[in-house]
Amino acid sequence: MITKPFACVLLAVAGVAASAVAQAAPSPCVRLDGGWIRFPAMAHMAGGFGRIDNACKADVAVTAVRSPAFKDVSLHETTLVDGVSRMRAIERLPVAAGKDVELKPGGLHLMLMDGTGPLREGQRVPLSLVLSDGTEVQGELVVRKP
Repeated sequence: MITKPFACVLLAVAGVAASAVAQAAPSPCVRLDGGWIRFPAMAHMAGGFGRIDNACKADVAVTAVRSPAFKDVSLHETTLVDGVSRMRAIERLPVAAGKDVELKPGGLHLMLMDGTGPLREGQRVPLSLVLSDGTEVQGELVVRKP
C-alpha cells in the first residue's frame, strides 16, 4: 500500500523539521533577573528595577523596552549634578559579554509611564527588552514593596 510508506516519509520529514526548528531557536543568553516595580505604584508613572544579565559571548545593547501594561517605557539614569539629583533618558544601554547591569533606585532604571490600569501587589507585568540587533528578550517585573 502507498499509505504506509507515505506516512513513514511524512513522519521522518516532520521529525527533521522539528529538530531544525529546535536548533534554530537557541535559549536566550540575555535575561532580566529579579525584575520588580515598587509598590504602591502610581498608574501614570512607576520605576522598574532588576538586573540585565548578558551570558552571551558578544556585547549587546538594549535600545528599547516595551510592556503591554504601559503606553511608554524608557531607560533612564539618575545622576548627581552640582548636588542636585537629575534624571535623563538614555537611548542605548550597553551590556558587556559575560557581565550584567543593575537597574536600581537612584541609578539606571526603567521609567514606566501611562499605565493601562492599576497595579496590585504581587502582579506580574510582562516586559520586552529590544536589543540593537532586533532580538526581543521577554521578562517580567513583579509589583512588590522594596
